[in-house]
Amino acid sequence: MAGCLSMQGYLPDTAFIPAHHLPGALIDLVQDQGIDTHRLFRHTSLFPERVIQGDAVATPREFLQLIHNSRQLFPDPELPFRYGQRLLPGHYGPISALLGQAGCLRDCLVAFNDYPALISPLVGVRITLDDEYLCVQWLDSCGAGSHWPFLVESAMAGLASVSQWLSHRPLPWQFQFSYRCPPWPEQYQVHLGERLHFERCMDAMLLPRHYLDMPWPRGASTGWQAARQQCDQQIQQLGFAHSARQQLYRFLQQAITSPPTLQDVANHYGSSPATIKRRLKQQGCHYQRLLDEVRLHQAILWIQFDGMTPDQVCRRLNFSDSTNFRRAFKRWSGLTPAACHKILQALSGH
Repeated sequence: MAGCLSMQGYLPDTAFIPAHHLPGALIDLVQDQGIDTHRLFRHTSLFPERVIQGDAVATPREFLQLIHNSRQLFPDPELPFRYGQRLLPGHYGPISALLGQAGCLRDCLVAFNDYPALISPLVGVRITLDDEYLCVQWLDSCGAGSHWPFLVESAMAGLASVSQWLSHRPLPWQFQFSYRCPPWPEQYQVHLGERLHFERCMDAMLLPRHYLDMPWPRGASTGWQAARQQCDQQIQQLGFAHSARQQLYRFLQQAITSPPTLQDVANHYGSSPATIKRRLKQQGCHYQRLLDEVRLHQAILWIQFDGMTPDQVCRRLNFSDSTNFRRAFKRWSGLTPAACHKILQALSGH
């Protein structure tokens, strides 16, 4: 559907996040440490009384400010993991009912894939399947900046925790991180386990594919379908399910073998290049950077799950020659395609 980019998804200053839901879980966690609430709300338009009444809504930017304030007031490396573990399924209305009545992991992932505005407004997902693995990749929705590791850690802890609770067993997730191992690896081991891989160019959770459709004892098909209809109604009322940045990411993902120009994107959204550039700047991004991000992620997925060689990836991404591809890939990831190929093939067991 044609329309301005801002109408296709939410922006950092779009006020729609119930402050007593996802932000509320963080507020409670920090308050438990005896920290003054008013300091926690600094540089936001939120007030404790309004949050308690249940009628306050936050923007993604304010949610990120709450995270910033929380990290400043309570600089504990365990904070994102503890936050993630208390997030889900939560008490957030239909989206929590959808999660709580999921009959299998596939049903659970519907919440993250189809309704991120309701369950993870700062973090999007990209789900990939091959013959052996499920890959849940976490993506920046609104320009998290330095708070991205916090969001990754809380998202991973949240999905690992809720899937364990719903399935009545810990699932053998593998965890890949785009960044270096921090000085406190023990927190990752305690909360996520031993299957940890840092400096892997993307932030993702991997699981053997056969876990995707294993029945879960808490599943309730009728309730799940009813909750999904209610979630659809909420999304219709909001006017969006994804952020503007994630909408554009998905559009580029579909056209990655022949990337559109900025003018092509503007035409698709019935907008102008200047408007799209301005919207992306609001989210700490620009068009070429987002396109390179999509290209890198697709290259990694092809190498890791389809067993492609760097030369095959070069051709699929429509580069004119391998030298240009090698330079671009090194710029995107800090690794040569050959080095990345070696790491990912060892990781996937190909």
